[in-house]
Amino acid sequence: MTTLAELCEEHTSLSSMAIDHLLRLTASWSLLADLSFSDMVLVAPDEEISDDESFVVLGQVRPNNRSTLIVDDLIGTSQPSSQWPLVREAFMSGERGAGEVALPGVDQAVPVWCIPVRFDGRIIAVLVRLQGPLRGPASLYEQAYLSIFERLCSMVSDTTFPYREDTVAGPGMPRVGDGIILINDVGEVEFATPNATNALHRLGVYTSTEGKTFAAAGLRLRVVERCLEYGIPAMEEVDRSSDVAILFHCVPLFEVGVVTGVVVLLRDVSDLRQLNRLVLNKEAAVREVHHRVKNNLQTISSLLRLQARRSDEHETVVALQEAERRVRSIAVVHEVLSREPGEEVVFDEIVRSIVLLVEDTVLALHPVEIVVNGELGTLPTDLATPLALALTELLTNAVEHAFIDFGGPDNEHVGIVTLDLSIDGDDAVAEIRDNGRGLDDDFKLDVATSLGLSIVRDLVRSQLNGKIEMTTVGDDEGGGTLIRVVVPTELAT
Repeated sequence: MTTLAELCEEHTSLSSMAIDHLLRLTASWSLLADLSFSDMVLVAPDEEISDDESFVVLGQVRPNNRSTLIVDDLIGTSQPSSQWPLVREAFMSGERGAGEVALPGVDQAVPVWCIPVRFDGRIIAVLVRLQGPLRGPASLYEQAYLSIFERLCSMVSDTTFPYREDTVAGPGMPRVGDGIILINDVGEVEFATPNATNALHRLGVYTSTEGKTFAAAGLRLRVVERCLEYGIPAMEEVDRSSDVAILFHCVPLFEVGVVTGVVVLLRDVSDLRQLNRLVLNKEAAVREVHHRVKNNLQTISSLLRLQARRSDEHETVVALQEAERRVRSIAVVHEVLSREPGEEVVFDEIVRSIVLLVEDTVLALHPVEIVVNGELGTLPTDLATPLALALTELLTNAVEHAFIDFGGPDNEHVGIVTLDLSIDGDDAVAEIRDNGRGLDDDFKLDVATSLGLSIVRDLVRSQLNGKIEMTTVGDDEGGGTLIRVVVPTELAT
């Protein structure tokens, strides 16, 4: 769907600041639609039409408390001014117009308001309100809603609505149906809807609040005082106990630049807060599981290390040390997950731990430096664990074996192992390059004799559904070995 900004750039010559003003308006105008029980349409002159007799529909919103009058999506369409004479009149006069309009599919004429949207001293659009039929005579609360709507319409025309500071409607915000309290300019309650009264009862306020301030009724709300004092929207959540939480969203009302009242939208968020607590408890449990797995792996690592110290056979010692290192590389992933549990993990933190692990556990007979370039960002945990183990094996293999019998009789050659990480489309790419002696002439990865390379090959190809290549780099390119590992970032299920 074409966005409002794109429509403005294509069909109008509005400045970026004017477009931002309209974006803020459409971010908050569901409040206007609900208060007026009406469909709302935002239009501007279509400058693409040479005869200047058409309007382009920039936005459309339907009420949540009434059935819509406009079944079709009008956004992006051009409407002839002959069908919307009141819109043209509102553009020309700069005054709010009221009348009727014929809509396709509606048997009788529909009451319509045309509210000019003014910005920086000129009219940039017209807000069209299409009023659906009320269910009988307007009730006391419907009259109050319409009164608030009319005050907000005046604010639209004098540029005090929408607010620069914040939006007042949308996902997560209290809606009109959740409860409304109207407060006058001295902080006294003029009326409250039944839903709002029920919310106050849950907070322990059972006396009538009409004609009183919240403080006089026994409820201290600093948010109302800030809204009256500074004239900006404000929000506050009030907890009566662990089971009750009410969200208060205060919307200031202006007249000629002066705050004349506040509309308080209330929403009972008790169930939502309980759900959040459950989620936090679950995250804490998952974090604890990863922490215990990490501790268990570290215990296994310590046992392997102790067993290696008690062995007199060199081959047994080497095998136990390699097993211990592999267990620690898996523990690294769980250590990161114990800090930030979830289905994904920041792999760059794991890479830093892997490099430290290799530097701490490998005893090279020559100076070796490990350099890491690039990053892989966030990866699924199912991918992170085997990939971390594979990279640990490859880095260890490069540090231990790439520089044997290399660098002259004094072995003064400084070994450099570079790990380059990048994302290529849907693939994670890791390249390990060393400046050592290169591969043996008869080396073949498919018939690798070392356990470490066999583990890496099977991990990359079987578990990660990826590819691994190992090649010797020519002397003209610096020599050494290049290992390229490519794995998809989304594992097949």
